[in-house]
Amino acid sequence: MQMMTRNVLLETELEEDDDEDGDIVLENFEQTIVPNFGSLESQQDFRTPEFEEFNGKSDSLFFNDGQRRIDFVLVYEDESRKETNKKGTNEKQRRKRQAYESNLICHGLQLEATRSVLDDKLVFVKVHAPWDVLCTYAEIMHIKLPLKPNDLKTRSSAFDSFNWFTKVLRVDERIIKPEQEFFTAPFEKNRMNDFYIVDKDAFFNPATRSRIVYFILSRVKYQVMNNVNKFGINRLVSSGIYKAAFPLHDCKFRYRSEDPSCPNERYLLYREWAHPRSIYKKQPLDLIRKYYGEKIGIYFAWLGYYTQMLLLAAVVGVACFLYGYLNQDNCTWSKEVCDPDIGGKIIMCPQCDKICPFWKLNITCESSKKLCIFDSFGTLVFAVFMGVWVTLFLEFWKRRQAELEYEWDTVELQQEEQPRPEYEAQCTHVVINEITQEEERIPFTAWGKCIRITLCASAVLFWILLIIASVIGIIVYRLSVFIVFSAKLPKNVNGTDPIQKYLTPQTATSITASIISFIIIMILNTIYEKVAIMITNFELPRTQTDYENSLTMKMFLFQFVNYYSSCFYIAFFKGKFVGYPGDPVYWLGKYRNEECDPGGCLLELTTQLTIIMGGKAIWNNIQEVLLPWIMNLIGRYHRVSGSEKITPRWEQDYHLQPMGKLGLFYEYLEMIIQFGFVTLFVASFPLAPLLALVNNILEIRVDAWKLTTQFRRMVPEKAQDIGAWQPIMQGIAILAVVTNAMIIAFTSDMIPRLVYYWSFSIPPYGDHTDYTMEGYINNTLSIFNIADFKNKSKGDTFLGLGDHTTCRYRDFRNPPGHPQEYKHNIYYWHVIAAKLAFVIVMEHIIYSVKFFLSYIIPDVSKSTKSKIKREKYLTQKLLHESHLQDMTKNMGVIAERMVEVVDNNLRPKLE
Repeated sequence: MQMMTRNVLLETELEEDDDEDGDIVLENFEQTIVPNFGSLESQQDFRTPEFEEFNGKSDSLFFNDGQRRIDFVLVYEDESRKETNKKGTNEKQRRKRQAYESNLICHGLQLEATRSVLDDKLVFVKVHAPWDVLCTYAEIMHIKLPLKPNDLKTRSSAFDSFNWFTKVLRVDERIIKPEQEFFTAPFEKNRMNDFYIVDKDAFFNPATRSRIVYFILSRVKYQVMNNVNKFGINRLVSSGIYKAAFPLHDCKFRYRSEDPSCPNERYLLYREWAHPRSIYKKQPLDLIRKYYGEKIGIYFAWLGYYTQMLLLAAVVGVACFLYGYLNQDNCTWSKEVCDPDIGGKIIMCPQCDKICPFWKLNITCESSKKLCIFDSFGTLVFAVFMGVWVTLFLEFWKRRQAELEYEWDTVELQQEEQPRPEYEAQCTHVVINEITQEEERIPFTAWGKCIRITLCASAVLFWILLIIASVIGIIVYRLSVFIVFSAKLPKNVNGTDPIQKYLTPQTATSITASIISFIIIMILNTIYEKVAIMITNFELPRTQTDYENSLTMKMFLFQFVNYYSSCFYIAFFKGKFVGYPGDPVYWLGKYRNEECDPGGCLLELTTQLTIIMGGKAIWNNIQEVLLPWIMNLIGRYHRVSGSEKITPRWEQDYHLQPMGKLGLFYEYLEMIIQFGFVTLFVASFPLAPLLALVNNILEIRVDAWKLTTQFRRMVPEKAQDIGAWQPIMQGIAILAVVTNAMIIAFTSDMIPRLVYYWSFSIPPYGDHTDYTMEGYINNTLSIFNIADFKNKSKGDTFLGLGDHTTCRYRDFRNPPGHPQEYKHNIYYWHVIAAKLAFVIVMEHIIYSVKFFLSYIIPDVSKSTKSKIKREKYLTQKLLHESHLQDMTKNMGVIAERMVEVVDNNLRPKLE
């Protein structure tokens, strides 16, 4: 095993795959900020690891000497054993890899190569970071490490008085022991004695070691081409030079490790977190954070908190649904629709030209009964409640997040974040820093930045317009297919056909359009994911947090239009601009605009939400569970039977699925889209929080199972909060108040019913003499003279009407013969005024409550603020006292030496 390293700058001309010349580079550390860990040996040969035979220990996490821990694993195929004729390409890849590995050694890392026990073409390069390297990069990365045990962090729970009850829900502390708390400070090598170093091997935990090694792997160069540095393990993996790069799981998920010193954290996470029998238990967040890093820990903390808050919303939503369900038999206007003497005698006008039939109102009896469940007073109560609920959720989450920042030492993380290696590679422009007045490098000038932003914004706008175009296509489909269903479905004007009773043209159109809309959403979603990543890469954000926030905003903006556009169309546009039978409004001059059922479009909006939410949940579970499971199953099938008993840990992990750098991003996106459905359109579907609750309970355990059993271990990353998702949720919460108020006012029939109910004995509103809903249906349907149809609208369906000379349609217009024939009547304007007044009043009330709650609930609790200040004070005091002790000790040594010098000089004179 060759462990000697070197300090070499070697340039070798090689042709790239695209016929460009590049220089293979061995780094000169005299030009970098990190020290040189090696010594100059040769300027001609690459220094690469020698091959070692596998020692037969399947659970081993160490090099063959059993001393040096494996912090990372690189995997590649040996070109000399490939069955291919591309010798030139293989040689170029080999040279790049050798240069890269040699530079890794220059950075102080130690490498050991081992061939696969199953496929001798595969080579596993194990990477170990020695103590000096860890200390150097811990200081560069500003990693906080323990100073001394902390006795302040006594975590209190709001349920301490119910310990006897919550004990069943908590993880057994005898199985997963609580982590010891420490005062921490950014590591400094010159103050190493101040830190709590009991055991050098345990001072840097495996997650921290992997972070440091990945930091190095991401920044080591391997080639210079056209004065542009090519570096980093990500580029090498994407180009196929390496097949994979990952840290190791510490053991198998079903069994404990044979190594008695192994903490078996993966096994504990599977048993107490991912296993189905633990579905009712709280999540072991501290162990999740320790094993996977703060970024994954904060995601599961947020998802768990969101799920807990959904429990309250689901209970209230079910109560409102049951209220509507139990009172549907008392729904007067539905009874009138179903009554043969009322709805059975009302002839409705055709809803399309020529081929659409006249139809009796009572054929919508079943849909009107269902509509009574959702279009009730409980819907209004629930919409107001959800406006308050979402504020409480966001405010209390901020407090919980602040507690986690303190407990997980991420309070000052943003100040410590390093630039992305992709950003550093493009820093070619030299400018003067306004603060330090020193030269610094940036990737592009202010003008270049403006150009990039303009191009990125244009690309995003183009894709949003593409989504809008697809929505228009769906609308055209709805308009055209409605005519087909109207022609194909039974045309019994009495509505006695069993198919016509349950499947009206409106229902058939709505269901098929919702399914097609969902398919288009999934296709465009897949395409835009790649486009958004390309746009963000071109934008070149400075830090990883900036990168993720920029990508988050682009993806959500697209997904917002993609997922919600069809719902906005049904809720606020369908049936609103249809004209009247004698003068209908045509879409694109050809297609007659859709009309809602006599009860409105609320039931159709509910159907759309159910299909999209249900379809999305099924699709995501197929992607997240079945695909990784099938891929791993296929991989195990192709391997030798019983191989897991003899294959080493790195080879077992290699055959798992890679999580992907943006894997967690898609988990957030899935939940935020769901959050939008739960809040934006909840007035039309009070069961949405219940469906979300059930989905999230399963989602937590499915994600846990996926991480612990099906995927390689991710590189642990730091995260202070949930990033750009927080302001996105706040924006959704503000918009939700408007959408729900407008759904109740303009999509449901609640306001017209209330106007009718409270306005008895007034001629424009009917002739009822008491507070009643009787006669409401007849009052809300305007009269049209069949003779006034235009020739464009007449067809064969006009035959066989007998003595009927009029039909009815949903609107508030003057009857034929009136001086203002077919113009909107006074009732219409009163209803419009009532709707606008309702929206304004509801918005102001809910917004007032929201802002009041936001004001009185601080983002950080008083106790957390005190703990942060107290820890900061004690940490500074500890470091100051340690510094004073060192100074006192040094002064004492100096004083002793001075006394000795004076004594030696004066003694001869006195003698």
